Amino acid sequence: MNYVLIPLIIIFTVMTVVSLVRGIIAFLHSTREDLNRDPAAGATANQLLQNKMMFNRIKFQGLAVVTVAILLAFSR
Repeated sequence: MNYVLIPLIIIFTVMTVVSLVRGIIAFLHSTREDLNRDPAAGATANQLLQNKMMFNRIKFQGLAVVTVAILLAFSR
C-alpha cells in the first residue's frame, strides 16, 4: 500500500506547487486596468485563471492531506 500512496503524495504535492506558481504568475500579470475597472463588468480572463489556479491548489493540497491521513491509518 505504501508503494501506491507515497507516489500519490508526491504527485499531489507537485501539482499543488504547480497550481500555486501558476496562480501567482496570473496574479502578477494583472494590470492596473484590471484593478481599476468596474466590478459590475464581470471578471476578466486573467481573474478567472487566478481563481481556477487557487481552487486547484486547494483541491490538490486537500488530496495530499487525505492521502497522508490514509497512509498514517494503514501504517499503524
